[in-house]
Amino acid sequence: MHKKIADSERYQFWLLQLGYWLFICLISLSTLTLWYAQFNWANVAHTFLQSALGLLLSLPLYFLFMRFWEQSITIRLLIIFSGVLFTSFVWTLARMQAFIMMTPEYDIWVDFGGWYFGSILVFLSWTGLFHGLRYYQLLQLEHRMMLKKEAQAKEELLKRITAQAVARDAQIKMLRYQLNPHFLCNTLNAINALIETEEPVIAQSMAVKLSKFLRYSLDHNPDNKIALKNEINALNLYLDIEKTRFGERLKLDFQIDEKAQSAKIPSLLLQPVIENSMKHVIAQNEEGGTISLKAKVVEQQLILEMSDTGSGVKMGRSKLQISQGRGVGLRNIDERLKVLYQNNYSFELNISASGGLKTTIKIPYEPQTDSSSSHLNKAT
Repeated sequence: MHKKIADSERYQFWLLQLGYWLFICLISLSTLTLWYAQFNWANVAHTFLQSALGLLLSLPLYFLFMRFWEQSITIRLLIIFSGVLFTSFVWTLARMQAFIMMTPEYDIWVDFGGWYFGSILVFLSWTGLFHGLRYYQLLQLEHRMMLKKEAQAKEELLKRITAQAVARDAQIKMLRYQLNPHFLCNTLNAINALIETEEPVIAQSMAVKLSKFLRYSLDHNPDNKIALKNEINALNLYLDIEKTRFGERLKLDFQIDEKAQSAKIPSLLLQPVIENSMKHVIAQNEEGGTISLKAKVVEQQLILEMSDTGSGVKMGRSKLQISQGRGVGLRNIDERLKVLYQNNYSFELNISASGGLKTTIKIPYEPQTDSSSSHLNKAT
C-alpha cells in the first residue's frame, strides 16, 4: 500500500482529499458544534454533509487547475482566485440551505458573509495543499526520470564497454588472420620475385600498398564506425596486393550505390568475408573466381551482399558446413553485430551448389556526416 501511494498520483490525490475534508469535519465538530453545545444528530450530520459537499465541489476545482496548469502565472492566479471564490460561494449556499433544512434555525442568511469568508479560507487552504501535492508529484517525476536516464546511461555504457571488448577481440582475431605468416610470406615473396624479374616499379607499388594496408589494420580503432567507402578503400589495398599475386584469376565485381557509400558500418566488418573467399575460392581454384560486393540502401536499411563463385565442388546448403568449412571470422561478425545493433540487424549465410558463399548483412542506415574524416585518408 505504501508503494502504491508513493508511485500513484491518483492515490496521493484521494489521500489528500479524504484527509483534508475529514480534518475540516473534525475542526467543525470541535470548534463549532461542541463549542456552542449543539451536539445533536442534526448538527453532527450537517457537519459531515458539508464536508462531503466540499469534497465533491473540490473535484471541478481540481480539473480547472489542471486544465490551466501550463498557462502563465498571471492566468493561473486569475483562474485560482476566480475558481476559489465561485466554489466557495456555491459551497456556502449549499451548506447554509442544508443547515436550514436539517436544524430548526432559519434566520441565518444575515450571517452569509461570515459563512462565505470561512468557505474562502477552507478552499484557499485546499488550493495550497493541492499545489503542494502537485509540485511534490512533479519533483518525484523529475527524480524518477533522472534515475531512469541514469540507469539508461549505465546500460548504454555497459553496452559500449561490451561492444568495445568484442570489437577489440574481433580486431585481434582478424589481425591474427591478416598478419599470419602465409599472407606476409606470400606477399614478400611476390615482391622479391618482382625485384628479381627487374620490375621495381610494380614491386615498390606492392610494398607501399602492403604498408598502407598494415598501417590501417593496426592503427584503426575498431570501436568506431566508418563510412563504407573508406572501408572499401582499405579493402582494395588488400585486394590489389592479392591481384598482383593471382593476376587474372582474381576478378572483382563491386556495385556500390552512391547513397550507400556514405553509410557507416563497423570497421573491419567486410575483411573476414573477403579473406574467406580468397582462401577457399581463388587460392584453391586454378581458374580463379569472382568476388562480388553489392551495397544499397532500402527503406533506411543498408544491405550488403558479398558472394563468390565457389570452388566448383558441389556442397550442401547447411549452416553446419558453413561453420565447419568457411566460418573463419563469420561467427565473430555475427557477435559484433548483435552487440552493436541488438535485434535490429540481419546476418544470413547461404552456400550455392558450386560451393559459393553468399553473405547478406542488413543494418540500420546511418549516413556519415561531411565533417567526419576517414582514418584511412589520414593514414595514407
